[in-house]
Amino acid sequence: MDLKDIQNLIKFVAKSGASEVKLEMEDIKITIRTGGEEQKGETTYIQQMPSMMTSQPQMMSQPQTEELAPVATTPDDEDSKYITIKSPIIGTFYRKPTPDKPMFVEVGSSIAPGDVLCVIEAMKLFNEIESEISGKIVKILVDDASPVEFDQPLFLVDPS
Repeated sequence: MDLKDIQNLIKFVAKSGASEVKLEMEDIKITIRTGGEEQKGETTYIQQMPSMMTSQPQMMSQPQTEELAPVATTPDDEDSKYITIKSPIIGTFYRKPTPDKPMFVEVGSSIAPGDVLCVIEAMKLFNEIESEISGKIVKILVDDASPVEFDQPLFLVDPS
């Protein structure tokens, strides 16, 4: 199980409404607990297990009353000509490197590959998100200091 699978599992559990999910596989054990009254946010425990454990995965969860399906959104015709830059990780989105510094980019800013667009904080690490394309920022889709999920749209860029 790689990091992307774990992130998707955390996202699924958060949306499902389950308060706790345990997943045990032959070499890894994951426990995800989501918000209660005394606990805010999510807690995830990942533990490497000795290779002698059973090889069948077991998943225990509270019963769900409805099946969750991915939500498909259709982009506006106006937005379809733009390229969407998405979050590569889960974390907190920041538009400035520090509170006293200027924003990395604004609407109308021209960008080139390698330009820093924002910072996403994950587990006290600040990850600079760089542009892979050149163009002009048309829309900033996330507010400063907001939580973002994996693959969440952050910017719309006009590549022309």
